[in-house]
Amino acid sequence: MAPLPVVKLKQVLAKWQRELHGCGWNSLFWNNHDLPRIVSRWGNDQKYRVESAKMLATLLHGMQGTPYIYQGEELGMTNVRFADISHYQDIETLNMYKERLDEGYSKEEIMHSIYAKGRDNARTPMQWSGEVNAGFTKGTPWLEVNPNYTKINAESELSDPDSVFYYYQKLIRLRKEHSVFVNGEFTLLMEEDPQVFAYIRKEGDTEVLVCANFSETPAACDLLSEWKDGEVLIWNYKEKGETGVLRPYEAMMIRR
Repeated sequence: MAPLPVVKLKQVLAKWQRELHGCGWNSLFWNNHDLPRIVSRWGNDQKYRVESAKMLATLLHGMQGTPYIYQGEELGMTNVRFADISHYQDIETLNMYKERLDEGYSKEEIMHSIYAKGRDNARTPMQWSGEVNAGFTKGTPWLEVNPNYTKINAESELSDPDSVFYYYQKLIRLRKEHSVFVNGEFTLLMEEDPQVFAYIRKEGDTEVLVCANFSETPAACDLLSEWKDGEVLIWNYKEKGETGVLRPYEAMMIRR
């Protein structure tokens, strides 16, 4: 599968931010029922699941518009990897599977594509707890629960003060406390950088830098040195890292 175009993503989102500013209001979302889970598609849902889920949330909530949080996104829910096509319900996925087999693709190749982009990735039951069927139902769900529900669920998120859930809460609170996120102008920085997604929101004398590493490889970012005296509003790592370098999926908001 082709690499995801981070530079193109930045261009598209920046275009929406610039052209709607002052004349419209955008709907901000990463996930819906027809798209794969964002932490699996654009993040790393294994080694850096928590970091990348928080990074993606940071970028979206720093923009102008109304953020939409799709069920389970606030928990860092991931794509599902059912072993066989018989576990899937989405008609588009089932038809594609048959068509690709007829075209000569192997089962492994087709399943790999489904794991990455299939619509059922976003349709598994909400993971409430570690109980049977993730606490979603005592009956038989239309689609099976993602097997990782014993680890990723609302109950465990609520018991962890550093969880993805509480990070989303803090982002929502910041948007309510700082009008720059509602009214501020948007300026994209480091436009051609394939790893770093950075932008500034500015309202009057207030500026907020939103900066994130969109990869699992450390990324150079001189902006961090330029903003070193600013107030960190939110940050998805606990300990301070190397000056001028963003760690894997590191993200922050800095105000000055």
